Amino acid sequence: MKTHEAAAERAAADRADVDEAAVDGRGARASSWEEGPADLRLVPLAVAAWVAAAVAVGVPGWWTVAGVVVCLVGGAVLLTPAAARRFGGTARSGEGNLAADAPTGRGTPAWRLRATAFAGVLLCAAAGAASAGLHTADLRRGPVPALAREYGRAQLEVTVISDPRLTRPRVRGSESVPVSVVLDGEVTRAERSDGTVHRTRAPVLLIVPPGEGRAEWLRLLPSTRLSVGARLAPPSRPGDPFAAVLKVGGGGPPRIIGPPSALQRTAGELRAGLRRATDGLDPDARALLPGLVVGDTSRIGSELRDAFVATDLTHLLAVSGSNLAVVLILLVGRPGRAHQMERGGLAPRLGMSLRGTAVAGGALTLAFVVVCRPEPSVLRAAACGLVVLLAIGTGRRRSLIPALAAAVLLLVLYDPWLARSYGFLLSVLATGALLTVAPRWSEALRRRGVPDRLAEALAASLAAQAVCAPVVVVFAGRVSLVAIPANLFAELAVAPATVFGFATLAAAAVWMPAAEGLAWVAGWPAGWIARVARTGAALPGAELSWPGGWWGGFALALVTAVVVVAARRLPHRGPVAGLLVGLLLLVVVRPVPLTRWATGWPPRGWVFAMCQVGQGDATVLAAGGDAAVVVDAGPDPVPVDRCLRELGVRRVPLLVLTHFHADHVAGLPGVLRGRSVGAIQTTGLEEPPAQAAFVRRTAAAAGVPLIPAGAGERRRVGGLEWTVLWPAEDSGAAGGRRVAAGSGGANDASVAMLVRSAGGLTLLLLGDLEPPAQRGLLRAHPGLAPVDVLKVAHHGSAHQDPGLIRAVRPRLALVSTGRDNPYGHPSPRTVESLRVGGAWVLRTDRDGAIAVVGAGPGLMAVPGGE
Repeated sequence: MKTHEAAAERAAADRADVDEAAVDGRGARASSWEEGPADLRLVPLAVAAWVAAAVAVGVPGWWTVAGVVVCLVGGAVLLTPAAARRFGGTARSGEGNLAADAPTGRGTPAWRLRATAFAGVLLCAAAGAASAGLHTADLRRGPVPALAREYGRAQLEVTVISDPRLTRPRVRGSESVPVSVVLDGEVTRAERSDGTVHRTRAPVLLIVPPGEGRAEWLRLLPSTRLSVGARLAPPSRPGDPFAAVLKVGGGGPPRIIGPPSALQRTAGELRAGLRRATDGLDPDARALLPGLVVGDTSRIGSELRDAFVATDLTHLLAVSGSNLAVVLILLVGRPGRAHQMERGGLAPRLGMSLRGTAVAGGALTLAFVVVCRPEPSVLRAAACGLVVLLAIGTGRRRSLIPALAAAVLLLVLYDPWLARSYGFLLSVLATGALLTVAPRWSEALRRRGVPDRLAEALAASLAAQAVCAPVVVVFAGRVSLVAIPANLFAELAVAPATVFGFATLAAAAVWMPAAEGLAWVAGWPAGWIARVARTGAALPGAELSWPGGWWGGFALALVTAVVVVAARRLPHRGPVAGLLVGLLLLVVVRPVPLTRWATGWPPRGWVFAMCQVGQGDATVLAAGGDAAVVVDAGPDPVPVDRCLRELGVRRVPLLVLTHFHADHVAGLPGVLRGRSVGAIQTTGLEEPPAQAAFVRRTAAAAGVPLIPAGAGERRRVGGLEWTVLWPAEDSGAAGGRRVAAGSGGANDASVAMLVRSAGGLTLLLLGDLEPPAQRGLLRAHPGLAPVDVLKVAHHGSAHQDPGLIRAVRPRLALVSTGRDNPYGHPSPRTVESLRVGGAWVLRTDRDGAIAVVGAGPGLMAVPGGE
């Protein structure tokens, strides 16, 4: 008994010490963060509900019912005294366990606390599974899932529940997939083609193809009611949070049958005002600022988005708790000071009491939810922001972990689909790391002489990256090597961009000239963030390939743990850390001389290179110094830009686009990025028209002239000379709509070139010519001699003319194709035919980028690897 009394007295003394430190007002760091172990009691409850919900949304309903019943029965049994005592380990051969029977500081036996804790875990798991089961029931019952299974058509009444958004432009073979409008909705009424009408409630995904009414679709606000005629299809992946995919027909504007709610109209007007106020900014700031403030990413293009992905800055493009935290910190100051007499922020300067400060913080949170729309992602951000508000209000780490766990528990029960959300997982992990790991690492850095602010920022970035990188690897199969410095540099501008952005939002509703002035100020830090993302992504070693999937994530987590342990125990940590930072810098920057020395690629004296751009073509002909002629640009700007950087190409006297298929021209912005391009030469057949128009727009924006290629044309750049062999004279006739040979369309209009380098190397580049055009080329040039290198036509497809291959008898045949492509390229028959003819065959899907050196007996091909 005396032992228990002494323990209780010590606990009371500890609490008194903490309370005294809290009201002392001297701001001792120990009172804020070093107050004992974190309270983790709510963590297993939140994890149980999370895991149960994640499992339940992907299994049949009867499995969910069975799981809920088992958890409820188990929890009820554990709450009975007899079962709890047995579970707690007190019944042992008829003898009691004094340690288990001993009461805690509150007089409750330990065995009952243990049993109650496990019962709570089971009951929370039951709640998570039950919530998921109720939500997924709408996906399986009613007319909408049945119509989706039949791929039927129906007239539907749909309530919009998300902002419209555009799909990302993608290349699928020769075509660029049209950009469609996508939005989430809920079907409330379905009328079948036979006239049968059903009242229902089913979440759906609407896809609106390109058409004249796109602008009207993009202006729709959540809560708007529509009448749409659509064909229904089942979701493409199991576990998707909607009952069907609605492919809206007609291509016209939406038919609105009910206006949005007053709340959504208010939010829409505020967001529109912010967009209008930012219209005059530079393109990057204009696109980024609405995303930073309210998560409006409608103006962010694919290039800027890719830069944010490469640098792990995508959290700045979505509504997150950090948006709200910045404003709250402006109100009440930094965490750990709000409970002190000299607390920071605007609140004490405005004479606001602690209670008034808390009310103001709550009002800001409510306004945040209204403006950013009360969607699950926004509610999640508000919950995380409230956790930060609790940190600001108390300065106590122990109260934050339970708050975060409670927020996770409530959010998962409210929206079980969050349990499978990649963004939700990263958000929770990052917040948890900032609350637990970052303060300790920050204190360790301070002890080593790092300034306070820098220590806090560096510790936050390191902690967030350490816990989030393994999850990113699972889904993306990559590691960003520039994420930490990019986040540190971007963080310098996040707060001013957010504060002035919110000021712009508020002023736009009152006086637009003032809003435009504030937007101009906010545009500077927003532009800085965009430049950080673009600069980081442009570095050759910005990203490192890593095995994806859960095993890849586990491996990276293990490597991270080893690095953290080694960082604490290695002797001479300072010099070792400096050496590692220097090595990492070299890996990221990858200066060409050092890369060539370390990897042997690109080899010295390379004459021709085939870039690894996936399922597409991009080849490079050395023209002396840092100049090169580029033939085709591939399907994506990023890999062709990276390839040219690795080759050291800064000037492109001529870019030849053999034809307008997307897998040859969609990467054009990557060739133009940071390089001087003299001219772009194209074929005369402008098919497909959309890609031809894209090339014209991109060239005009860069100020690069377009010139046509003609058969028999001869050109020379430095020691490089070539002749255009194809297309034939009449392939561009009649407005560029007629092809001389065959019916291969744009493929048969490809520009084919015979190239000779200064060293005597001969190359035949065939674009995507089909067999009829290949035979036409051979007839037009019967004296075509054998060549050293053949760029195999059409990614090594089975459609090749054996006569042309026999005539040119290449010593080296190169195939540009993507790994695991759906077309079966290259064809085994084509590869075998080339090998039988004496050619050495290399392919980018297996060998990576390929560089050719020398000529004649000294001809060599050097693969660049993965």
